[in-house]
Amino acid sequence: MVDSPLRADAERLLVHELLRTWRELNRTHFDDTLRPPVLAMVDTRATLGRWVPDGRILEISRPLVLEHPWGSVVEVLKHEMAHQYVFEVLKVAEGPAHGPVFQRVCGRLAIDGRARGLPDATPAEDDRIVRRIKRLLALAESDNEHEAQAAASAAQRLMLKYNIELLASGPRGYAFRQIGSAKARTPAHEKQVAGILAAHFFVEAVWVPAFDVRTSTRGWVLELCGTAENLEIATYVHGFLLETADRLWARHRREHKTGNKDRRRYLLGVMMGFEDKLEKNTKQAVQEEGLVWVGDRGLDKFVKQRHPHLVTTHGSPIAMDGALASGRAAGREIVLHKPIKGDRGNRGNLLK
Repeated sequence: MVDSPLRADAERLLVHELLRTWRELNRTHFDDTLRPPVLAMVDTRATLGRWVPDGRILEISRPLVLEHPWGSVVEVLKHEMAHQYVFEVLKVAEGPAHGPVFQRVCGRLAIDGRARGLPDATPAEDDRIVRRIKRLLALAESDNEHEAQAAASAAQRLMLKYNIELLASGPRGYAFRQIGSAKARTPAHEKQVAGILAAHFFVEAVWVPAFDVRTSTRGWVLELCGTAENLEIATYVHGFLLETADRLWARHRREHKTGNKDRRRYLLGVMMGFEDKLEKNTKQAVQEEGLVWVGDRGLDKFVKQRHPHLVTTHGSPIAMDGALASGRAAGREIVLHKPIKGDRGNRGNLLK
């Protein structure tokens, strides 16, 4: 048995949220063809989830819910709903649980069909390119501004060239990764970072619903989709930019003896300035080497499969003020530094 730290009322809210998520996935992924099952949280680490035809029970591991991000819980729920779909809609009751029919359903909906492990981004297959780019980013720590800028520009061009060549070589494999913490309201500078990653780092960025189990509150979290190599680099850049922006704001505040009221505007300005710099580097790559990125239809298809009813929104014009201008100027001076290694966490147990 697993002792649950949740109060009875919090657990009821959690089950209600699971059912709400089930209904939304039934609408977006399964065309409302499924009938609501009996949702049950079970005290086991032996499985992450399980579809039990007898009794029409969809089980979710309580340790999974308590110890892993909500995005992982949603992916396990999708996996078990695919089992439910195969059994109740397609009427395939015999054969291996993770057999060809199940795999076809998962492939069509970009659901992880593996029987083992948490659904997540797979390790980079071409670790050489990741290492080369990280070495260039490490060189960007040089105290010489010109050397640092040259190293950062070289890393960006290497990514561009690599992705152009890889796209021309044939079909690519895609994965996803959810990064950062869920927030009820996402600050504008974090939205700007998501846009930077999508525009310049060969991933797609989607804000997806999330649920904080500890506080029983809903919010949004950033999901990146792309190849494993690009996800690795984009995840690093995401953390680096947020950390650097906070450091620049602290320095700006000390130097100008200002309060905290302009913090959000300054941070947004930092991200806008960094994007200005990336745009300049991209134009140089086009002019000097003829490197032009035309997009990745395979990635577009993968994102559409994962998010069939995705809605794209565009921001409103932003008025320039002192804090925003100062942040933008600081952002134009940012140079990517080498990644800080972190623990990716447990890969999970079994899916049934």
